[in-house]
Amino acid sequence: MEKTNSREKLGSRLGFIFLSAGCAIGLGNVWRFPYITGRYGGAAFVLFYILFLVILGLPVMVMELSIGRASKQNIGVTFKTLQPRGTKWNIFGPIAILGNYVLMFFYTTISGWLLAYFFHTAKGDLAGLDAAGVGGFFGNMLNSPLMMIIWMVIATILGFIPVGRGLQNGVEKITKFMMMGLFALIIVLAANSLTLKGGSEGLKFYLLPDFARMREIGMFEAIYAAMGQAFFTLSLGIGSISIFGSYIGKEHALTGEAVRIIGLDTFIALSSGLIIFPAAFAFGVKPDAGPSLLFITLPNIFNQMGGGRIWGTLFFLFMSFAALSTLIAVFENIVSYWIDVHQVSRIKATVINCLVIIVLSLPCLLGFNVLSHIQPMGPGSGILDLEDFIVSSTLLPFGSLLITLFCTSRYGWGWNKFIGEADTGKGLKFPKALKFYFQWILPAIVLVLFLKGYWDIFFK
Repeated sequence: MEKTNSREKLGSRLGFIFLSAGCAIGLGNVWRFPYITGRYGGAAFVLFYILFLVILGLPVMVMELSIGRASKQNIGVTFKTLQPRGTKWNIFGPIAILGNYVLMFFYTTISGWLLAYFFHTAKGDLAGLDAAGVGGFFGNMLNSPLMMIIWMVIATILGFIPVGRGLQNGVEKITKFMMMGLFALIIVLAANSLTLKGGSEGLKFYLLPDFARMREIGMFEAIYAAMGQAFFTLSLGIGSISIFGSYIGKEHALTGEAVRIIGLDTFIALSSGLIIFPAAFAFGVKPDAGPSLLFITLPNIFNQMGGGRIWGTLFFLFMSFAALSTLIAVFENIVSYWIDVHQVSRIKATVINCLVIIVLSLPCLLGFNVLSHIQPMGPGSGILDLEDFIVSSTLLPFGSLLITLFCTSRYGWGWNKFIGEADTGKGLKFPKALKFYFQWILPAIVLVLFLKGYWDIFFK
């Protein structure tokens, strides 16, 4: 059944696509994608990555958007609205919302780092530092709880301000501005990297398929890495995409909309490599993965570059936009849950959750200093690693598996109702001829990803 209420709606199709893409576009596009692309054979890896985006990410995104649009509700209550009588799919709804909270407990800290680097790079505090100096600056920031708290609070408040202003006048309007700025910045930054002397070698390393390098590391490992990156880059499984499905009309079929969202996400990921690899090769620096790439390697490269302070400032502004677009999207999902379930006003839900997330983000932040003795995932790990494991290795794949089964099984919402919703409107239709694949093979692949994530962490 479809709930009819005075639910807010997005003002434009572009706003919907930008918001959904803004949720998907995040740190994984920049600090992980270029590194694993280079590690696993450049364009050879990208070919597998795009294949898995199409056969894994795209169908799950269409399913998540479909349950959102059909229910016109937040994922916390979507299953309860759509499930057959007597079933218990709704148990996962609050768990999915919990996943949004846990994601924000560490994403706010990293977003704070990016804002801090934008400020300090623009101010010139990193200018002239060598690699050791930049590393020392990052280390000092991690060892300063007060500095990290200030920037985490700023990031959290900046993320909640648009949500408090409303869907169209806040979330949609501000995300549109940030996404357009993000696209403009990445084009300028990529163009600059491509003009660097010696950058062409980095471009070859990145864009020329090297199946020999892929075989050397292991073909199965490379394919699994492409599968995992394609799946996790889209933030599927916890309802942070379905919420925007609940805010749109039925003018356009959802497969075409999902293709556009994934296209924007892929454009940002590929363009990040165009920024990083030519610059890294031009200055003889090996690109790392994770925080060291963003906060040590790249600032060191900018310091060696002509006009590096300007380029570094623009880069961290770009990264801040990417991080804040994710914060806004997930905060909107959390606040909409409170509006749908607890019947509170948008402003009240915004203020309450802003305070809750600031307080519950402290353990992650303090895990780098005063709580560094807590190593929940083994020696060298921190509270951030545990929170990331809960979201990335548990709730995202498990939630995606449930959504897939819910949309294809006769014990859930069911194939016919899913197809009816997904194909309503103009545009690209869902490939119904592949029903067997979506019912049996797709869930099996997601289950393998889920189990292998646990195997790699606990048994490898």
